[in-house]
Amino acid sequence: MEESEDKYDKDYEEEYGEDFEEEIDSYEEEAIDAVQKLFNDNKEKVYYGRQIEVLLENQFFHWVTNRALRVLADRKIISKEVNKMGWGGSIILYFHNSFRYYKREASKVIKIVEAYSADMVSFSVGQYGELLTLEGFAKFQFVLKGRNVNEFMGKKWIASNHNLDMIVERDGIPYGIEIKNTLGYINKEEFELKIELCRFLGLKPVFVARMLPKNWMYMLIEQGGFGLLLKYQLFPPYLGSLAGQMENELGLPVKSPKSLFDGTIKRFENWHKKNVNSV
Repeated sequence: MEESEDKYDKDYEEEYGEDFEEEIDSYEEEAIDAVQKLFNDNKEKVYYGRQIEVLLENQFFHWVTNRALRVLADRKIISKEVNKMGWGGSIILYFHNSFRYYKREASKVIKIVEAYSADMVSFSVGQYGELLTLEGFAKFQFVLKGRNVNEFMGKKWIASNHNLDMIVERDGIPYGIEIKNTLGYINKEEFELKIELCRFLGLKPVFVARMLPKNWMYMLIEQGGFGLLLKYQLFPPYLGSLAGQMENELGLPVKSPKSLFDGTIKRFENWHKKNVNSV
């Protein structure tokens, strides 16, 4: 079971495993300018951290946007407010300094985030991502060899208590599948560990995720793996109303499809065929 990624606002170092240093490079300055422009163009909107990371992810890595937010808040260029959630955690909200009567907008954001960070919603979304992936692979004749497993063909991973969401195989080529149906990136340490786990078990690592940083994708390719990016976080249809709120009110990439598009798995199948031809 995945813990909700928005259960609380984590510090930069805790979430991304990087040092927050004072020196800022030109790329980070571009992010600072982009984040500031977002607020200048939307002076009567309230945002929270993860939301802005996702909104700007085509331009900047999440951790760079995260840092830009902190810099702007520290410089008092934008306003920052920590709010308590109904279950006791906290969320950091950001808004333009000129937005005096922001409370109503803030309440709307908090209400939506509280709804989708609830334990049952988090669990259901995680399970649904696995179900759609399993169904999609089966449709393209990839055979399931195990779920929630840490052993394969007589080898067992004992270096940690981690496992893989599933193992599938086709044409004699086995794949270790890790599924992250979340808005944020998978934790980098976990990402690297799952690659190592696959390598130990003799599997090609495959990550099914809404989004991965480009440099992590390159790392995955170098390890003989594949990143199947979904672009959207996938909610089960019975949570379609909440998914619609997240998309329409917060601008987040969330959908509630009944299955994965054939073209999504087709991308993986095409890559698989190249593996078969290279054997």
